[in-house]
Amino acid sequence: MDRKIKVTLKKRPATERLRIILLGIGLKKTNSTKVLSDTPSIRGMVGKVSHLVTVEEA
Repeated sequence: MDRKIKVTLKKRPATERLRIILLGIGLKKTNSTKVLSDTPSIRGMVGKVSHLVTVEEA
């Protein structure tokens, strides 16, 4: 079974690098939410912006 995580953007990014990472996840606006597959690449991107997002098991 494919595991999913729900990622919600809570704060705006301060730098261009963080904004690019968030666009890669698919988050553009504050309080936007995406349900994504729980893969190592997604977890790595979420780890880089962990101070800007909340993560829940979906």
